[in-house]
Amino acid sequence: MISSISIIIPCYNEEKTILKVIQKVLDLNLENISKEIIVIDDGSTDNTSKLLDTLSKFDNIILLKHNKNLGKGEALKTGITKASNQIIVIQDADLEYDPSEYSKLIKPFNEAGADVVYGSRFLGGSEYNRLLFFWHSVANKILTLVCNFFTNLNMTDMETGFKLFKNEVIKNINLEEKSFGIEPEITIKLAKKKYIFYEVPIKYRGRSYAEGKKIGFKDAFIALYCIFKYSFKK
Repeated sequence: MISSISIIIPCYNEEKTILKVIQKVLDLNLENISKEIIVIDDGSTDNTSKLLDTLSKFDNIILLKHNKNLGKGEALKTGITKASNQIIVIQDADLEYDPSEYSKLIKPFNEAGADVVYGSRFLGGSEYNRLLFFWHSVANKILTLVCNFFTNLNMTDMETGFKLFKNEVIKNINLEEKSFGIEPEITIKLAKKKYIFYEVPIKYRGRSYAEGKKIGFKDAFIALYCIFKYSFKK
């Protein structure tokens, strides 16, 4: 049974939401599961760093900082290296994904022998999803389809921001990507090692570019390139 989780929160210029996300994680009651929160400030230039400094009083929060913006991939690698608990959870800092869903995301580890669990925005069965960006949805589904072709998985949401791994599983691959290309890299490298994947339907409260969304179509082409790169790389 899972008794501990490490929540990795990479953030870059998220002054509007970072404390709200962390408070949601702190307030979670996961019964007998202990929490370790690892926040990586990836070279923020707004007030994110100052806000994070106010959290140094919490024993279960580890604050890490990059002196300049290196990308989501580098932030995740920094956090994964420091994570010490059984399960590692990737939690975006923008409130698009709700920490209250951790309990159901952890279930496949306890009940079905999962090594990897993805929260899917497209699986169906969630209470609600905010409607935004048709072409983003199309791009996500195309990337997932191409990734499925090479991994022989039947995922519905490879680009999800909710990814959970056994500690020893994610640390058993060498991660290379610095930016959002790390999403397909993780999936392909874990699939090549024949780890057991599960998906769980999740709620999704997407935000607009005016609200701070950062990923764009350029990142979709980077992800597509990474799918081919890591599918053929030995």
